[in-house]
Amino acid sequence: MNEITLSVTGMTCGGCVNSVTRVLTALPGVQNAVVTLTPGQARVTYDPARTDRAAMVQAVVDAGFGIDN
Repeated sequence: MNEITLSVTGMTCGGCVNSVTRVLTALPGVQNAVVTLTPGQARVTYDPARTDRAAMVQAVVDAGFGIDN
């Protein structure tokens, strides 16, 4: 398992945190996602054979948020 930290932009409330958590954990290979509002981050534990950073970024963007890195 690998771990990555993404800087998520556009989150303003707990509902946003829940949304980002939901879309990340729905990806195949994601074992865990810990999302925090302040700072806007998502720490994701994942299987690199099943998913990658690009898929995570796309899932967050598709949910209406941004990635700042």
